[in-house]
Amino acid sequence: MVGYKLEVTTGDLTFSGTWDHIYVTLFGTEGQSERTELDNFGFDFSTGTTGTYTLSTDLSLGKLLLFKLEKDPFSYLPEDEWYLSKIVVTTPEGEAILFPCHRWISRGELVELRGGRALKGFEEDHPLLIEHREKELMLKKSVYQWKIWAEGLSHINHFNNMWELPAEMRFSLSKSSELVYEKFKAVIELKIKGMRGSTEKWESIEDMKNIFWWKKTPMSEYVAEHWKEDDFYGSQFLNGANPNVIKRCSELPPNFAVTEEMVKPFLEEGSSLQEELKKGNIFLSDQKKMDGIPPRVYNGEPLHVTAGLCLFYLNPENKLRPIAIQLLQQPSAQNPIFLPSDSETDWLLAKMFIKNADAMDHQAVQHLMKIHFLAEVYTVAALRSFSVIHPLYKLLIPHFHSTLNINIEGRSNLFGPDGAMSISSLGVDGLTELMRRALSETTYSSLCLPEDITARGLESIPNFYYRDDGLKLWSIINSFVKAVVEYYYPSDSEVCKDTELQEWISEIFTHGILGNKASGFPESFHTAEELTKFITMVIYTMTGEHAAVNNGQFDNFSWVPNGSLLLCKPPPTTKGQSSMETLLETLPNVGDTVNLGSVEWILSETYSAKVPIGTCPKERFNEPAPKQMIKEFQAELSSLSEAITSRNLQLEIPYSYLDPAQIGNSVAI
Repeated sequence: MVGYKLEVTTGDLTFSGTWDHIYVTLFGTEGQSERTELDNFGFDFSTGTTGTYTLSTDLSLGKLLLFKLEKDPFSYLPEDEWYLSKIVVTTPEGEAILFPCHRWISRGELVELRGGRALKGFEEDHPLLIEHREKELMLKKSVYQWKIWAEGLSHINHFNNMWELPAEMRFSLSKSSELVYEKFKAVIELKIKGMRGSTEKWESIEDMKNIFWWKKTPMSEYVAEHWKEDDFYGSQFLNGANPNVIKRCSELPPNFAVTEEMVKPFLEEGSSLQEELKKGNIFLSDQKKMDGIPPRVYNGEPLHVTAGLCLFYLNPENKLRPIAIQLLQQPSAQNPIFLPSDSETDWLLAKMFIKNADAMDHQAVQHLMKIHFLAEVYTVAALRSFSVIHPLYKLLIPHFHSTLNINIEGRSNLFGPDGAMSISSLGVDGLTELMRRALSETTYSSLCLPEDITARGLESIPNFYYRDDGLKLWSIINSFVKAVVEYYYPSDSEVCKDTELQEWISEIFTHGILGNKASGFPESFHTAEELTKFITMVIYTMTGEHAAVNNGQFDNFSWVPNGSLLLCKPPPTTKGQSSMETLLETLPNVGDTVNLGSVEWILSETYSAKVPIGTCPKERFNEPAPKQMIKEFQAELSSLSEAITSRNLQLEIPYSYLDPAQIGNSVAI
């Protein structure tokens, strides 16, 4: 007789344990074990525990291939799901083999686990494993399917609600409870104050400081005090929630009717607009992709959306300031150029309309379309294409945690009757068209941070912490991915013949970018270098880029005058006619204001279930080499976090959205 030592770890999620009977069978190259119940004295399979068992066989089973597990009911107790984290089997020869599971197992379910070294499909050399892999992939394609949500947008998963998702893809009970609690807190506070559902207009700007008792951040309070200042306004286009639209301007667009005389007073003494353009000190935000999109109807009348242009100047003090605003794309007598020398309320209104367009671009395009919706494509394609034993599945699956759940919930809540998207100036139909236009123009290079920074001419603009931290994070991720890819793909030929990998990128090209060859997205991979770059982009998108545009929403937008998704009055067509009353009438009413603020509260909150980037609580790799690579990755992230923390101590406005300690490991909120 020989013995196999089994260490069975039950997850630490709420209700992970089970009373049910657990039976196991080991399959090896030299035979299989008897079906054996795992049963020690006392309670087995309690939440967060590891039980040790011995399975005996007459002879060695040879190289272990599969671990079969069955779960049968205990007495007459009702359904009792079990969350199995992993099983480590130590063979009679002394080899410890990891069989990762990390999923809920239902009563009567038969689960077959793969263990040992991560393998690509063409590396399988045993008929049993080849057949098992084929059946696994067929099953996954039946479980995860594609669906069209809106024409012209990336395809989505086919599940109608979160409860249809496989259990391991859903939020944990603790996270679901926290989300409900945060929503409850916001609703109760606003109901007590009589603000929720109120159609009253704000009587003064100062009244908006009293919206939330329980939710404030140092940054949200700073914004409320400094939102009118041009220096701070400009800095937000670099280090606010939407740092992705501004670009260096070498010449003015022909439809931007700015003249030398208009902006000369705001430039360095003795300089000119042409000179500053040549020096590279002029920057532009242009929301032309919104032009012509019908806005939402509000109180029987269509709202107004300004596809505006805002010109910025980097002055000798290295401060970026707005110096000219044109609110509509086509110049006319009713579309004046607004300047810092105009009346305070004229200039504030112009800046508010620019930020209104910027906020809608941020939420619909930069946040939802480019991150959440494409992240969903990367996730579904991986779940359909990769076996769980594939090295890239093991690498990527931690970055797909909770993404399907949050997207299902997000589409329901954000685009529902009271959702932030539905009450925006463009409304659901308008924002859908905006995303459709944006996707058709999205390029692969625009999703790769180093290339995007270069394309926008922002390599040297000072005080651009999003760029500085983002490029360092990109480099750290790239080094980690390169090490893993080169370990599993020692030659480009192995990339080419990996059918699961090629199917993954093919599905992404088809269902994500909708087959748009002009996008520059890869349709297939030919080299390890191409693969490394793409996976770096995917992981950076799911982690750093999501943190950059998500985590600062409450900080930057809870003070509604600083960036509202909804403005209720048309933009000014002449100068000198506005007042503070005009500004208050333009801002959303009390009910809409607090509704938008509540969404930003929920989306920017930190939840206990958050997994920081680089953290791997669900062990999947069995080989020492990738485990060491993960440790080195974590060390690099820790060093970057320390450097950012140290730098932020010297800044009046700290930038921490790309601090690895604050970045989630996946798109999970």
